[in-house]
Amino acid sequence: MQWIELTVQTASGGIDLLCAELTEAGFDSFVVEDSNQFDDFLETSQDYWDYVDEDLSEKMKAISQVRLYLDNTEPEAQIERLRTLLSQLPESYPSVSFGPLTIALENVPDEDWENSWKKNYRPLPVGEKLLVVPKWMHVEDTQGRLPVILDLGLTFGTGEHDSTQMCMRALERLIHGGERVADLGSGSGILSVCALRLGAASAIGVDIDPAAEHIAQSNAEANGFSADVFSAYTGNVVEDHALMQKLSAGGYEIVCANIVAGVIVQLLPVVPNFLKPNGIFLCSGILRTREDEVRQAIEAVGLHVIDCERTEQWCCLTAK
Repeated sequence: MQWIELTVQTASGGIDLLCAELTEAGFDSFVVEDSNQFDDFLETSQDYWDYVDEDLSEKMKAISQVRLYLDNTEPEAQIERLRTLLSQLPESYPSVSFGPLTIALENVPDEDWENSWKKNYRPLPVGEKLLVVPKWMHVEDTQGRLPVILDLGLTFGTGEHDSTQMCMRALERLIHGGERVADLGSGSGILSVCALRLGAASAIGVDIDPAAEHIAQSNAEANGFSADVFSAYTGNVVEDHALMQKLSAGGYEIVCANIVAGVIVQLLPVVPNFLKPNGIFLCSGILRTREDEVRQAIEAVGLHVIDCERTEQWCCLTAK
């Protein structure tokens, strides 16, 4: 199969907002190349190098871009939709510098983008206890951290994003052992696997993408969690009342939703059905510009926010 690679030139300061808008618009297969990340790598990894190619360093200073991958299904319509989104960004966020937002495109075969990035990936420590390890990599010494083994693929939930890491850190604080956990919008299943690693008794994941069900189940199995401990489902618990009743039976101590603000707001009316008395709702993927909107939706269903973690662009809310 041939894929279309679209490269959007942007600026480091606007790259998180750009990715959030792309995700909300349904463009969910992309790779980020951020000049600031390269600078951070040079700053924090000095023990591992004593020479940096000056040409490479100069080249990386100029690179802040997002590479998207589209299949060949109606590419013209997808590209036009992308152009419209990019044209609206500066007006929507006048204080943010997005750079040129120009598009370059080319066709690439599957293997050039599905596999080549794996050779540069490294295990990712998150919080105080967790270590995200790609499925193809064997790590001899986890330095006391709990391994979260993932077939990272292209499904949202690799542990790289601020929103996912905030959820993982929150789970470290919230899981004391024996909890039932539900992850609404589970993607790769990373939060369910983290919860089980931290001592939860069981977890379920539900996602509207049928591919996520298989991927999440596979990731759980790779970590040694069988079907009696973790179950994955496909469906929309807001629109499918029977599915909501089935999955919410018995209630959960912790319900997670690491999605985007608009979907969390739509999801909130059914969240209380999933919660046991004094249960916790953990939600992330929320741009700080939409934090108040999500807080209001949380209060509207009878929950109240008890904790909040923020990064420069994102926030993670814990409600009870």
